[in-house]
Amino acid sequence: MTDRAVPNLPSRRFEETIAFYGQFGFELTYRDDGWLILCRGDAQLEFFPFPDLVPEESSFMCSLRVDDVDELYRQIKSAGVIEKSSGSPRLLPVRVQPWGQRAGFLVDPDGTQLHLIENVAQHPPGPEMRSRP
Repeated sequence: MTDRAVPNLPSRRFEETIAFYGQFGFELTYRDDGWLILCRGDAQLEFFPFPDLVPEESSFMCSLRVDDVDELYRQIKSAGVIEKSSGSPRLLPVRVQPWGQRAGFLVDPDGTQLHLIENVAQHPPGPEMRSRP
């Protein structure tokens, strides 16, 4: 098996997390009272219960690198997540970022920010993921 890192993200309610991410292709692969795993192709997100999380105060984030960022963004937008600058859930459009790659941003209902980054083989991951829009 290949070494890999998987984000561990908070969920106030597993049922709502499953429903939200399921709208754009994430499928339930594991669940018990203390852990939830959702997968979309090779992308895997793991969630732990955090019922008292205040989404507006969350600083959780992760990067989701995909081959077709425009298609993922379209799926998320088609699921009803709207483009806006505050609140959750919300989207920020895909555009060329200051570090040179195309990326958009999703903030889920629990306030977690996902950087939706287009895979580009010649650009290794860098320090660009250290700020929140």
